[in-house]
Amino acid sequence: MGAPVGGLSAAAAAPRRLRRRELPRDTEALARWLIGKTLVHDVRGGRMSGRIVEAEAYVVGDAAGHAFGGRTRRNASLFLERGHAYVYFGYGMWFLLNVSSEPAGVGAGVLLRALEPVEGLALMRRRRGRVADRDLARGPGRLARALGVDLRLDGLDLCGAESPLWLGAALRPVGEIGVSVRIGITREAHRPLRFFERGNPCVSGPRKLSA
Repeated sequence: MGAPVGGLSAAAAAPRRLRRRELPRDTEALARWLIGKTLVHDVRGGRMSGRIVEAEAYVVGDAAGHAFGGRTRRNASLFLERGHAYVYFGYGMWFLLNVSSEPAGVGAGVLLRALEPVEGLALMRRRRGRVADRDLARGPGRLARALGVDLRLDGLDLCGAESPLWLGAALRPVGEIGVSVRIGITREAHRPLRFFERGNPCVSGPRKLSA
């Protein structure tokens, strides 16, 4: 353990903040586009970051999405303009991080499922324990825990100039992007709305869906 999975040094890990106008205006397109981009959380103890290597789209009108039943107090952040954080507590044990993905007032989002750790691995291990680098943020719950994401960050502007949690440009060219059905859902489970970087060991889920 020690070096980031992708082989990038901390000195090289200085992504440019993404501007909202760069984000695609369609949920499915955004999910694919986010593969290879950087997620950064600046905290008191330093910076944690990673390459986004797996994401799922929950599009407008998607019965599997949290916005399907309309806007509520819990899911209100999904209805913010694209590029905001929607954080919720799921499975009775994990926080999960999503990116709102449509114009303000339209509910849809992209679930960030896995990161390739780049910077701040020691900070991540304080939350995740002594696990292999590849497993620090491999899966949506692990991702949120590793980066210290909880409900206090719900609604945060991930494109904001002063936001501590933010989206950054790619640190290196993305590999081939794979597509599969989504993981762990029952409604509309047949839809190919999961995107991932092929061959990346930090991608989560069954191996047959990540080939």
